Amino acid sequence: MTPTDLTITPRDRRFGRDRRAERHWLNGDPIATAFFNALSITFPRGEAFFIESVRAFRDGVPAQLAREIAAFIRQEVVHSREHLAFNRQVTDHGYDVSQLDADVTMVLDLARQRPPIMSLAATMALEHFTAILAHELLRDPRHLDGADPDIAALWRWHAIEEIEHKGVAHDTWVHATRDWSRVRRWWVKSVMMLIVTKHFLHHRARGMMELLRQDGVTGVAAWGGLLRYALVRPGILRRVALPWLGYFLPGFHPWAVDDRDLIARADTPYAAARQDAPLPSAA
Repeated sequence: MTPTDLTITPRDRRFGRDRRAERHWLNGDPIATAFFNALSITFPRGEAFFIESVRAFRDGVPAQLAREIAAFIRQEVVHSREHLAFNRQVTDHGYDVSQLDADVTMVLDLARQRPPIMSLAATMALEHFTAILAHELLRDPRHLDGADPDIAALWRWHAIEEIEHKGVAHDTWVHATRDWSRVRRWWVKSVMMLIVTKHFLHHRARGMMELLRQDGVTGVAAWGGLLRYALVRPGILRRVALPWLGYFLPGFHPWAVDDRDLIARADTPYAAARQDAPLPSAA
């Protein structure tokens, strides 16, 4: 269950307004840069969808959850603002992101055609995705080694807040489906995670490949480089595979892993842009 002493703190921070980073801002690597750029393009529309999905079920929730939902919404609003600013840098570097944006719009429009409880289930699944990616990003700072410092600070700040509010959509879902049987609840959330995972991997890979194509990296060089980056070194997708599987366990809760120590480590005015050494790895 969500810790009773958890504090979800909206941090109104701004990044990269006074300077422009290099086109390949992550260690000069077009593949690593495309990986994060393609994720960022999805965030403003995606986070608006998350807010909409959770807000639809906030009436009548317990007082603590109501406060957490309010803080979650404030955090997501600022995330959208900052990633819109970052995405403008991406387009200022000459990238055409229209295909990436169209893919996000298409998937979210399809989701909105389903009952609101299904949108909440999709949000819960995607929030787990972002939380385990955030955990890995803070656990091992080598993922952002060599990054532009302002952009690294943006991603670490975002990761901090994703961890903080990782239980909100789940707890809202549990309250909204409190009259469902445990089997029905598990089945719907599990099937939704499989659907979300398929769309997430397909469309994010498609977006990354499109950005790489615009950098002149195509074919085997693009696919091979992207698979190596995601699955081998640094291998962020490989490292989140087990936490992803944990979602399917009966009785799963995001706070079964209490990783607030990662927040304490990263959340200072300076450490958000600087990490000194990776924590021990289980991978």
